[in-house]
Amino acid sequence: MGFPSNLIVLILSMFAIIPLMNCSMEHNEITESWRSEEEVKWLFEDWQVKHDKSYQNKEEKERKFEIFRSNLLFIDEHNRLENNHSYIVGLNSLADLSNEEYRSIYLTPQLNMSEILYTPVTDWELQMEEETQQPSSIDWRDKGAVGPVKNQGSCSSCWAFTAIATVEGINAIVTGNLITLSEQELVDCDMSNTHCQPGHTHKAFKYIQRNGGIDTDTNYPYKARQEVCKSNRNQVVTIDGYSWASKNNERGLKLQVSRQPVGSAIDASGPELQLYKRGVFNEYCGTTQNHAVTIVGYGTEGGMDYWLIKNSYGKKWGDGGYIKLRRNVSDRVGKCGIAEWPVYPLKSRGPKSHRSNQVSQ
Repeated sequence: MGFPSNLIVLILSMFAIIPLMNCSMEHNEITESWRSEEEVKWLFEDWQVKHDKSYQNKEEKERKFEIFRSNLLFIDEHNRLENNHSYIVGLNSLADLSNEEYRSIYLTPQLNMSEILYTPVTDWELQMEEETQQPSSIDWRDKGAVGPVKNQGSCSSCWAFTAIATVEGINAIVTGNLITLSEQELVDCDMSNTHCQPGHTHKAFKYIQRNGGIDTDTNYPYKARQEVCKSNRNQVVTIDGYSWASKNNERGLKLQVSRQPVGSAIDASGPELQLYKRGVFNEYCGTTQNHAVTIVGYGTEGGMDYWLIKNSYGKKWGDGGYIKLRRNVSDRVGKCGIAEWPVYPLKSRGPKSHRSNQVSQ
């Protein structure tokens, strides 16, 4: 006796549906069987305490909770072992910001570099300089040339933090004294830049030289907003000018970083960088530089070369305020554009430089 035709159709339909159900279950495995609502709420409350976060009203807190939940899902999905990433993301200090909010608060539009007069280094010049023995790795923190990690807050003053970090570095190398300097003076007093808006690190170097020096952050503390330029500021640390490192050349950049901390800029737009926790960042990123950073070393981890970068998001972002960015990539501009516009300050008796932009006015 045969099966009824409608029963056969039903059985075949079930077999056809099962693979679709499996795909659906796999897709929703994390979202539906993920974390309980109670666990997510507890994590959010715990995160607020750790990062000293409070909100104006119930509505804002609820909105931030939904963003936190979305970021937590992204973090859990990214950090799954089978994804085999070289870095992990986590609930850092920016975990209650959407990526759009993060970019609007912390990043700048693409910097206009057309006004820069740049003299390229020839291959033979670079080869001659590279004959000097370079260390396979260096961390300027270990040599007392890197100040504490700071937080730019809601002021888009990354350019000032990068300028100050590099000046602190070269001053410590030359004099043996690590003096923490004032980003706020640059925000208030450097009229060639744009205060809490997109700015240029090399213009900050020009200001410091023209001004005859820069004050300490103890005397001129950071406010994360533009204020009136103080007339009683001190000229505690001086520089002689600035210079561009080899453009689009990670070999040349390594040479200069072996001598002193170097400023640069990267495309920091992605949620992976926003929520970065530790490891060597090797994610795809653009090359539209929208955030200034300071390169304070380089090395190799797990067979992967990296730049050691000091950021200005505070100690609760990244690996204590730092990120390891993949070094020696196929793109000439480097990972996230790190090798395109590296610049550093000059100071007497400091490391030899192959090119100088002395400021005469």
